[in-house]
Amino acid sequence: MISKEDVLANANDREFVLKAIEETPTLIEFASDELRDDKDVMLEAIKRNGEVLEFASDRLKGDKEVVLTAVKEVGWVVCYASDELKADKEVILEGCKIDGQVLYFASKELRDDKEVVLEAVKNKGIIVKYASERLLRDNDVIKAAITQDKKAAIFIPIECREQEEIKAILEN
Repeated sequence: MISKEDVLANANDREFVLKAIEETPTLIEFASDELRDDKDVMLEAIKRNGEVLEFASDRLKGDKEVVLTAVKEVGWVVCYASDELKADKEVILEGCKIDGQVLYFASKELRDDKEVVLEAVKNKGIIVKYASERLLRDNDVIKAAITQDKKAAIFIPIECREQEEIKAILEN
């Protein structure tokens, strides 16, 4: 089995690093900066474990293909993406399909995008607290959030919780 020390000793050896990440993807952390900036090498690691996006170069954290590959695997890794990609609807939407928590990392504009917020609250109702003020009053968003988790109601404006349709969902 290849160890951290083995990778450190061969940090610039592309073939060795590829063999190491085939065995243990997280060993990419100990590869050289050059290899962590090599798109093909990072994609190989990410395909095996999306969480290794953390170890990608800043340039690759701004590469949509790299980030999407990781986010489709593990939604929350969008936290490592560039600010530009945190404002990219496709990236955030893909992440929200897997993990509603992704809404927390989304740009202000995407927190006001009904499609994105609905996808997030379907997976994690309580994440509605990060929706825009406008969407906190949207019946579709409210219903999706409280259906997924009744605790989400604490983030919904009182006057919205008083609506009969919403009360009925909360009481069931």
